[in-house]
Amino acid sequence: MTEKIDRAVIQKVIKSVPMLSASANQLLQTTTDPDHDLREIVHIVKTDATLTARVLKVVNSAAFGLINEITSLDRAISYLGERLIVGIAIGDCASQLFDKELKGYEGEHGDLWRHDLRTAIASREVVAQSDLDISPDLAFTAGLLHDIGKALISDYLQGTAGEVLEKIENDEISDYLSAEEELIGFDHPRAGYELALTWKLPEAIAEVIRFHHTPAEAREEFQELVYAVHLGDNIAMMGGCGTGADSMRYKLDADYSRYITLQPNALASIMLTVNEEFVKLERSFAEAGDSNR
Repeated sequence: MTEKIDRAVIQKVIKSVPMLSASANQLLQTTTDPDHDLREIVHIVKTDATLTARVLKVVNSAAFGLINEITSLDRAISYLGERLIVGIAIGDCASQLFDKELKGYEGEHGDLWRHDLRTAIASREVVAQSDLDISPDLAFTAGLLHDIGKALISDYLQGTAGEVLEKIENDEISDYLSAEEELIGFDHPRAGYELALTWKLPEAIAEVIRFHHTPAEAREEFQELVYAVHLGDNIAMMGGCGTGADSMRYKLDADYSRYITLQPNALASIMLTVNEEFVKLERSFAEAGDSNR
């Protein structure tokens, strides 16, 4: 018998999770502002010695194959781009969550990080290859954080995956989201949203976390972004990278086509880009000293 949980329980779990660093939080706030420039990113990173060291390690890793070593932080940030800088900062702060074994989903250590990174790349490409008037880098960041709630509720779902899959196959429940709500009274988007509020994440990112499986319920001003990540999430799962038993067990909202127009061959192109860039980024993080990714 699974244990029913509520907001008070989620808040207790959240209290055991490290807060984002000041620099990671500043980066998230700054990159959400459409009027920011790269100098602001450089300034934030320069105030964090640990993040500075990580950025330089990543850019000089063999994965990027640079002939000459980059020692200037300005050049490193310009080369990597702000989305990877944000990714490095978030990954370092939230590794306890991203690398957690998702026992409730029968997922392994690092599955959440790998899925989120693929979703981030796919979400950025969806925006880049469509006519959406939103930042591709913002879509990347939102995609990186969209599933963070799974790490908070996974332990409460232990031993339920077989039962859930059987119920979905027999049409007793519609998808994994409904199963989470039925079993423990809380689903992972709501749990992630509670964390987003605690971390004081930008509204746009919090909205993605809350509604990435139900984008039609998001506020109108954020729907384009939420639909982009919704589609990016599904593309990541279609590419064979989910977080365990729940992969491909969610509904695709066909209304994404109201917001996102892609050319006929765009999906194949996006999936190829996701695979290529993911391998490169995962290798660069590993070579920079993060053995868990």
